[in-house]
Amino acid sequence: MIEIVKVSYDQKSVLRNLLELYKYDFTEFDPEDMNESGLYEYMYLDHYWTEAGRHPFFIRVEGKLAGFALVRELGLDEVERKIYSIAEFFVMKKYRRDGVGKQAAHAVFDLFRGRWEAAVMEENVPAQHFWRKTVHAYKSREVQEIRKEEWDGPIVTFVNE
Repeated sequence: MIEIVKVSYDQKSVLRNLLELYKYDFTEFDPEDMNESGLYEYMYLDHYWTEAGRHPFFIRVEGKLAGFALVRELGLDEVERKIYSIAEFFVMKKYRRDGVGKQAAHAVFDLFRGRWEAAVMEENVPAQHFWRKTVHAYKSREVQEIRKEEWDGPIVTFVNE
């Protein structure tokens, strides 16, 4: 059973630890180096408890931590729908290839109604495949892939009403 659980402030250090695993996994696509303390440090972590419109979630499988999803509200679209973004999304390797990521993403989408965006780096081809497949499998009618000047890669977007 997959659960999406809001991360409380008391659990911030757990999320910080998972973010280190995520950032390590991401080094395959991102040239960022760790700091002199041996950490990658996610610069926006505190923002999830200090800024409105940021939502941190743990992904649990059978009660065990399996990853996280960080959601951001980006504003409103042309018809006044909220725009949500998957800021970061991570499923530990142990749980990949079993549909956990897709089920977790769909569960997160179900939490918020509006326009969604999943932006992926150009170099991260596996994530591009994952988001295309996951979004197309979701119960949405308006799936598009767009490009924006400020982002280096495709953005899969859809409406969840």
